[in-house]
Amino acid sequence: MWNIALRVILGIGVLMAILFGCAGRWNLPFVWAYLAVLVGATIATIPVIDPGLLRERAKPGPGGVDRNLRFIAVPFFLGHLVVAALDAGRFQWSGTIPAGVQAAGLAGLAASLAVSIRAVSVNRFFSPVVRIQSERGHHLVTTGPYRWVRHPGYAAALASMVCSGPALGSWWSMLPLVPMFILLLRRTVIEERYLHEHLEGYRSYAKTVRYRLIPGIW
Repeated sequence: MWNIALRVILGIGVLMAILFGCAGRWNLPFVWAYLAVLVGATIATIPVIDPGLLRERAKPGPGGVDRNLRFIAVPFFLGHLVVAALDAGRFQWSGTIPAGVQAAGLAGLAASLAVSIRAVSVNRFFSPVVRIQSERGHHLVTTGPYRWVRHPGYAAALASMVCSGPALGSWWSMLPLVPMFILLLRRTVIEERYLHEHLEGYRSYAKTVRYRLIPGIW
């Protein structure tokens, strides 16, 4: 538990250094609110995540496909934060984004993180790698948000990307997230094919829960 707390503190410290360092000032209320949402989501996740999943996410087991997605995505997310901070703090490239729009972005971010937390809480196989965790008794999960879409974690991540820029007060910061958006859609397709082939019961589940990410659309 102390290791988790230390990693959380270090992570938030890095985000603060990037955001306020690039912004050049501290008086950015919505940036503070953005950080508060992230901290709150992290604290809410700790008691509900399975200890075995925590180890899997820190060090995924062998096998599977698309193992390096999170490492490829990190530079784009950091680029998003840098552009957002430069925009909102120093140069105002996006002009003045209404407080109501920023508040809606924050609310959307919080809601998408809540969906992600719920997905993690019901799915103890929520690995960053597409693989069958046979050593952990991997089985099909159909409860929680998995009743509505087959990949609620990815859906929540995509929604959080859409909300993050407005929440931070920067339209231009959405540009570095475009590759992440594409990578996540690609991951969804890859995982769909893999689970159809390797996870028992998934084909039947896919016929019952028809949509991958957005009910009624895809």
